[in-house]
Amino acid sequence: MFDVDPTRADFRKSSYSEGGNGCVEAAGLGMFRLLRDSKNPNGGFLSLRRGEWVALVTEIKQGKYDLDEAL
Repeated sequence: MFDVDPTRADFRKSSYSEGGNGCVEAAGLGMFRLLRDSKNPNGGFLSLRRGEWVALVTEIKQGKYDLDEAL
């Protein structure tokens, strides 16, 4: 297990968020990519290794997690 300190991370919102708080923020920190809820930045975070991050982004772009189709 690795100790990841999110206070050292520079979290950014997606340019698609249009300045709102209903999105996920991401940051790179060493070999990790961190994700957190923009509405609750102190409520915890998810850390992914680079390969896991790449796989997640690839699946998102492929539409694997599109919720519109599930509704």
